[in-house]
Amino acid sequence: MNGNAATASASTEPSRESATSASLWQRSRRWVLPLVGIAILGLLLSHAHKVDWAGAWHALQRYSPWLLLGVLGLATASHALYGCFDLIGRRHTRHALPRWRTWAIAVTSYAFNLNLGSLVGGVAMRARLYARAGLDETTVAQIVGISLATNWLGYGLLAGGLFAAGAIAPPSRAPIGPGALRVIGVVMILLAVAYVVACAVLRGREWRVRHRRLKLPSARLALVQLALSASNWALMGSAMYLLLGQQVPYTTTLGVLLAASIVGVITPIPAGLGVLEAVYLALLSGSVKQGALMGAVLAYRALYYLLPLAGGIVLYLFLERYSASHPLADAQP
Repeated sequence: MNGNAATASASTEPSRESATSASLWQRSRRWVLPLVGIAILGLLLSHAHKVDWAGAWHALQRYSPWLLLGVLGLATASHALYGCFDLIGRRHTRHALPRWRTWAIAVTSYAFNLNLGSLVGGVAMRARLYARAGLDETTVAQIVGISLATNWLGYGLLAGGLFAAGAIAPPSRAPIGPGALRVIGVVMILLAVAYVVACAVLRGREWRVRHRRLKLPSARLALVQLALSASNWALMGSAMYLLLGQQVPYTTTLGVLLAASIVGVITPIPAGLGVLEAVYLALLSGSVKQGALMGAVLAYRALYYLLPLAGGIVLYLFLERYSASHPLADAQP
């Protein structure tokens, strides 16, 4: 009896420790992440007077309308392509919402996600619009999960390829060298490949997560995920490449954009405000004049973030009105 009690007590100690660690992290991240955001904002504000704002304004004025229209076209294509991520979720879950409505919900959520943060756009707005359409929580969770996986797996594949090929050289003062960056790139590619293999091997197997049944998509859908996401990130890089006047190699422009995107995700600032500018200034200030660089970043923010938000608001109002006039009709199989 005493031996069994001692064993039971020992077995519960690790679980208590892990529970305590998780609780500490949950409490600490509420103030750690905002502090990181405040620190970055403070750093940006302290250097704001050093930015060549007059040069940025002149750079914006020098853009031809045709160039801006072309960049807007690339931004529109990127947002439209992102909307297809939820169509993959539709195929996987086999829900009955029409393709146009599924796509419209994804595009609307993406526009709000970019400007207001992932919790508002990527999760909350999707959940509301899909719930208004009649989908259950389990299906919505799978759609959101598929969309997130699609976005970041394609990111990993593309960024990993750039790192592994040595297309991006880290700054001289960076704590990581070119060799380590290549290794990271290979690991990122292997993770994307492992996902496809897992989808092929574990197809049809289900897991219960918080009383919800989840399963991986087919290997074919996994390949579609990688292709769509990588194409979407490539379009984003192309938009910035044109705005920079092709002064920087495309691979470098794309690499900096990928770096700015991941920094923006881990920094709790809506729309990554200031983060995009800070990363570009830090990594490309030696290759492009500061005024031209800031002008390109500001133009990119206007064309990829702000204008699509206006379209997202219109789509959101339309979807809400459609939901009110067609209650749960589209969700019926």
